[in-house]
Order: sequence, then C-alpha cells, then structure tokens
Amino acid sequence: MIFEKPFTKAANKVAHAAGLPATFIICCVAIVVWAATGPIFGFSDTWQLIVNTATTIITFLMVFLIQNTQNRDGAAIQAKLDELIRVGRGHNHFIGIEHLTETEVEEFRTKCEQAAKDHDGARTAAGEAREAAIEAKAAARKVKPKAANSRKSAA
Repeated sequence: MIFEKPFTKAANKVAHAAGLPATFIICCVAIVVWAATGPIFGFSDTWQLIVNTATTIITFLMVFLIQNTQNRDGAAIQAKLDELIRVGRGHNHFIGIEHLTETEVEEFRTKCEQAAKDHDGARTAAGEAREAAIEAKAAARKVKPKAANSRKSAA
C-alpha cells in the first residue's frame, strides 16, 4: 500500500507524543483556558460545542492511530516470542496461540500454570532431598572427627 509507510510513521509519532507528560499538561491547560473563557462567552451553546467537537474529533482519530500502533507492537512481540520458542526449549505448539479463541488460550494458560506448579513441586522435593543429603553428610563429618578424637583419647 502506498500510504502504509507514511501512516505507520505518523501513527508512531502521534502515539508517542500522546503519551508524553507535556502533552497531558498542554491538554489540561487548554481545558482550563476553555473553562476560563466560559464567563466571557456566557457559557453559550457555541462555547460548549467548541470543546465537545474538538475532543470528539481528537478522540476519534486517536483511537485508530493508537490501535494501529498497538496492533503492530503486539504482532512484533508475538513474532519475537514465537522465534524464541522455536529456537529455544519451549514447546512449538505454543507458536501462534494468539490466534485461538479466548477459551482455548485460557486452556493453554491453565495447563502452563499446572505444569509450573508440578515443576516447582518436583524442584521443591528435589531440593529438600538435596538439603537432607547435605545435612546427613555434614552430620557424618561431625561424627567422624568425634569418633576419631574419642579413639585417640582412649589410646
């Protein structure tokens, strides 16, 4: 598409600018100025229409620009995650799950949570066994010198 690159650049710039603190302050100042001019214009319908029209137009356009930016960001993140899964030790059946229904994704999430709990439980059991073995070795070391000392004393 001819307009895709320019639109993408504009959407990125606008989305970035919209998220800046300075932009928020400018918008707040504009509303204060508008409110302060209320008495000057007698709080007329035209005075109210100005802010209503301006905010509606800005909001309408921003929805599409920000949605475009979010869609691209989400797709880029998914592509990166898919590549990490593909080259890593992850399961390849997770690639592309963002295209599933909400229920199907929830099933995957539940399975992952259970697998993590099972893995943590196995690690905890293994860790406890390892700690017990270390304590047993330490206890055996302490006993041996005492036994050796008692033999020397007896001799």
